[in-house]
Parts: sequence; C-alpha cells; structure tokens
Amino acid sequence: MKYDGERLLKLSSEFEKKLSAIKANHSKEFEWYPYGTLNNFIHCKEMFDKFPLEDLTNISKTILDIGAADGDLAFFLESLGYEIAIIDNPPTNFNHLKGAKKLIELLNSKVIVNEIDIDDQFVIDEKKYDLIFLLGILYHLKNPFYILEKLSKLSNYLLISTRVAKYTPQGVRIQNESLAYLLDKDESNNDATNFWIFSEKGLTRIFERAGWEVKYITFVGNTAESNPCDSSKDERAFALLKSKNI
Repeated sequence: MKYDGERLLKLSSEFEKKLSAIKANHSKEFEWYPYGTLNNFIHCKEMFDKFPLEDLTNISKTILDIGAADGDLAFFLESLGYEIAIIDNPPTNFNHLKGAKKLIELLNSKVIVNEIDIDDQFVIDEKKYDLIFLLGILYHLKNPFYILEKLSKLSNYLLISTRVAKYTPQGVRIQNESLAYLLDKDESNNDATNFWIFSEKGLTRIFERAGWEVKYITFVGNTAESNPCDSSKDERAFALLKSKNI
C-alpha cells in the first residue's frame, strides 16, 4: 500500500476521529492536549507525495516521535504497521504524559515512551531509526544545534517543523541572511520556552552544518511578513532532511 500525501491525509483524518471519541469518553480524568497534531499531514501532503512514507522507512520500519504531546501521531503510525517510540519530558508535556500513557492502555499499544529532557545534553540508546519526527519543537530548545547533530547519527531521515521569520520585530528583512533571533522570556506568547526563531537561510544553514541534506522544504502561515513575536505573523517551515552521518 502506498502511503503518499493524499492517503496519509485521509487515513490520519479518520484516525483522529477515532481518538477524539476515545478522549471524549475519558475527559474527566485529566486535560488532553488541545491541539490536533495529526493536522500536520495537511502541510506535509506535497512532501509525502514526492517522498511516500514507505520509501522513507524501508529499512526497519522504525519511527521516533519527539515531543509527542498525547502521542496521536505515534499511535496513528503504529496503526499503519510501524514500530514506534516516543521521546517526551513529563514536566514540559501538557499533561505530564498522562494522555500518551492512557492511550497506550486504551489502544493496547506497543508504543514505547522514553522520558527524556531533550533540552539537556541528553543521552539515548544508539538504536537507529528510519525516520524521526520533530514537529514544533526546535524553537523551544536552548541548543538546537546539539539535537540536530545528535539526531543525524540516529536516523536516515528527519521530518521537522519549526517557526521561522522573514523580518525582525523592528521590520528588518532577514530572510536571506543566515541568522536566528533570540526571544526574550515574555516576547512571544508570554512563553519562556520560546528561544530561537531562524530566518529561512539560517534554518537551512544549521540543517546542513548539523549533518543533514535538505530534500524538501516548504513554508506555511504568514509567509509575507512573518516576525518572531507577533502571533498573527507566525510562519512555519516543514522540511524533510536526509542524514549525511549514517
């Protein structure tokens, strides 16, 4: 079966309805992560049309999901026949990983949850993966170079999304300069875990220097006037990277 963008979008939408029903029946136990992580397949449709999932995972069918929220993506990929592991940190996870652990129980899942703080100089086993998902996490990390380089030695491919900016808050255009903007602790969404917002050139530069080849990249959101601070001018990059270190 070919898991191209169109098919993944259809199947993930169906799976999301199933998860929503399950969560609704257990809504009094704790608060579920409020955002739909499977919506990322909308932005990745063209990417998977060019690079079908089975072509990216044809060695061991193993996938790692980092920053998994309630694990919706991991459980969906498991339903397609993949061996899945999660990395997340309970203190920074929305419900301290209660959601992911509850779904493992309810779905009779074999997804493995690794509780690791990736904002530290973390150590994980040397297991190799076909594909790693790192969606919406990079700009929350103090040391983005460290994790990108670390993951380039663990996986053949990385599918990543992160916030980018074409302008500084003062209106200086940085799109074609190899730069990153360091946010103040309350400068964006009053969220002190927001750190580095890269320019487009800065993002592709760090990918390359950390051991990745950019196979595909697209930009969504406010692609005309994005800046690091204004939520109405939020722009995201979605990229598929191939490791140069494996």
